[in-house]
Amino acid sequence: MVVAGVMSGTSADGVDVALVRVSPGAQTPRMKLLAHAGFRYPKTLRAEVMRAMEGQAMAAGEFSRLHWRLGEVYAGCIEKAVSQCGVKIGLVGLHGQTVFHQAPRHESAGATWQMGEAAVVRERLRVPVVSDFRPADVAAGGQGAPLVPMLDFCRYRSPTKNRVLLNLGGIANITALPAGAGIDGLLAFDTGPANVVIDGLMQDFFGKNLDRGGRVAGRGRVLSGVVAEILREPYFLATPPKSCGREQFGRGFVERFKALCASHGGSPEDAVRSATELTAASVLDAYGRFCWPHLGQRAPLARATELIAAGGGVKNESLMLRLRDSFAALGVKVTVAEDAQAKEAVAFALLAWLRWHGLPGNVPAATGAAGGRILGKVSA
Repeated sequence: MVVAGVMSGTSADGVDVALVRVSPGAQTPRMKLLAHAGFRYPKTLRAEVMRAMEGQAMAAGEFSRLHWRLGEVYAGCIEKAVSQCGVKIGLVGLHGQTVFHQAPRHESAGATWQMGEAAVVRERLRVPVVSDFRPADVAAGGQGAPLVPMLDFCRYRSPTKNRVLLNLGGIANITALPAGAGIDGLLAFDTGPANVVIDGLMQDFFGKNLDRGGRVAGRGRVLSGVVAEILREPYFLATPPKSCGREQFGRGFVERFKALCASHGGSPEDAVRSATELTAASVLDAYGRFCWPHLGQRAPLARATELIAAGGGVKNESLMLRLRDSFAALGVKVTVAEDAQAKEAVAFALLAWLRWHGLPGNVPAATGAAGGRILGKVSA
């Protein structure tokens, strides 16, 4: 079956569509990426999405219209990708645009909301659509994120090598796969911001959506006091399972980060460089405190440890140079996934296929859910 996986991430810059052939395998499904296409949100639509994601006041009618408009946008993007590739799809996995995500806490229940009306996509494309993947995990006491570890396990597990999968989207998430471990032996969680803070600073200081190639960061200096102070905050100190989003690292955090950089005498370039360092340092700290001990306990005789990176952050040369050098010092080789820009969309194609076949899609070891759950709602 060819499945269209559709992803809009925390950066809210557009839509990724992956056309994936998924078929049963001996132990786990087999996947072949046939094509990937990326589409930018129209400027006005992105502004509306950002308003919703940042919690600005919006009337119920505005939310409703945005929800339906996103459905139309997703349908159009899938149609274009299918036309470019020349294949016929049988199923759509629609993640939608997350506008609010709160993992369960001791004092409150979890809540998550992904926008984009699946019925619109079903009507336009005339194929079943699986959407709304996170609620089943949250309802079972899980974080509802990350959901990519199911793909990581199916694609990257190895009998002899430790594999670490790092996804650098708006938020960074990491999966540690010990050599020879089953799905209950992996560890996965969100490490903190990847591009979301960098992008916010670039918009404020330079009127740009991102630091292309990490060139602005390359002109700045790291404000080590700022980075050290931020890394002492509760999210970074918390143990997995844990997940985060714009609720923790959105507009309010960016404003606070800017003020902190200014108090340390930093320029705009220094702020961008320090945000880039925050991403790298939080990943390295998470690896050292959580992943490395886990890999050693689960696979002490593994031949090697490899880190495979994906997501928009792999294009940031300043960030990747810092990660490569630091992980090399730990004996970990860093490479970039062949489908680095398509990974999350591929993941939701897989999750849709699993839902269609009545199979669990979450990884309780990663999300903390009470058990495996069939994820997603079907518009057939």
